[in-house]
Amino acid sequence: MNYEELLASRKDGKLNKTRLPIGDYYRQQIDGKYRSVVDIKPELNSNIKFCEALKTECEQNATLTNQHILHFRPQEGGHDITRLEMEQGQYQPLQQVLNDTPSIVAEPNFIEEFTRQLLETAAYLHEQGVYGVCYSPQTIFLRKGDNAVLLSHVGSHYLTMSDPSQLYHDGMEEFVAPEVMGKGTIDNRCDIYSIGKLLQRIFDQADMPLALRKVVKRAVSEAPEDRFATPTDMLSSINRKRNTYRSLVTTVIALAIAGLAIALYFDMMPESNPVEFVKPAPRQATDDLIDDGFNPEELGVTSDGDSLVAAERVSQEEYQAKAEAIFRKRYTEAADKILSKIYNKENMNVSEKNFLSQSESTVNDLMKVQQEIAAESALDPSRSQLIATEIIERLTEQKKNALGGSNSRGIQK
Repeated sequence: MNYEELLASRKDGKLNKTRLPIGDYYRQQIDGKYRSVVDIKPELNSNIKFCEALKTECEQNATLTNQHILHFRPQEGGHDITRLEMEQGQYQPLQQVLNDTPSIVAEPNFIEEFTRQLLETAAYLHEQGVYGVCYSPQTIFLRKGDNAVLLSHVGSHYLTMSDPSQLYHDGMEEFVAPEVMGKGTIDNRCDIYSIGKLLQRIFDQADMPLALRKVVKRAVSEAPEDRFATPTDMLSSINRKRNTYRSLVTTVIALAIAGLAIALYFDMMPESNPVEFVKPAPRQATDDLIDDGFNPEELGVTSDGDSLVAAERVSQEEYQAKAEAIFRKRYTEAADKILSKIYNKENMNVSEKNFLSQSESTVNDLMKVQQEIAAESALDPSRSQLIATEIIERLTEQKKNALGGSNSRGIQK
């Protein structure tokens, strides 16, 4: 017997008491062991339609094979079922979990898994032709250890009763779709409404994730036609919005890191000192040999002298262009290999601290390669720096775009 059970035994012997639409759930010591039971409300047993519906639910419950469905056995008193003996296991009502440990809502993956399991179980029930109708903190159970969702009661069996308020009252009607309370049509959308209301209640004391807000708002629409058609549709919408949000966060972080890397690159580049040019002394005037009858052809100089100077200038420009082309080609290949070390799916999943450390190392490698290739290409350092910057920006943008369509989780804090 654990501490909770010891305290319960000193009171009325009942543990984890909670109210279900059909009766009271609690854990009680039976034959020396604590077992989960549901005592059926005596006033409901006087209703013939309820008794027939309860027998139908007990029969169908035995055939349900979903792992998130709690099974039970009826216990009769006279001709009526007075108690349900629940299957053994360590589980407790969601209401109690939220009261005892409200921080569970903020635990990693709790809401994601809770919502997924709840919607998938609702879809399973719909395939069997039944509906939960009321998904409230009292009717949902969590298994101790892994917080797996467990359902104990299917409400659509009791829709033959003339007044739904006999089952749903004292606040429980808040989680039931308006059309159910108004004795209207019961279909998939009534469960969509109830699950949306449950998610709103869970986040009464916390901020609802962005991926859930619009989905829940649509789920709790008063008009059934404005809600999701099936639990699967609702789950797909949540997953799409969650993936979009994660991709956006990853892109923003990647852009921030890229900007930091470029900033570090420029910050660590050596500063170029301004060069002072000395103006040459005025050239002394000489006699104009042409005026003295000087013939340049006598020295082998032709009128093509200007052409020779122009040809030499063109040759220098061609040499400069070739040097730049060689530098561009070699530096692009080298920079692509260096940048690929940090811009990849595996590296984007590391911590921000590790990513920044690798980025700083990458900047040093880029500077070193630029200086080496520039020297080998006989290219001016300032010109090689401008070309290197252009190449880094282009390669960084390409790699960010490529990472934008991936499914990586992004840099972790």
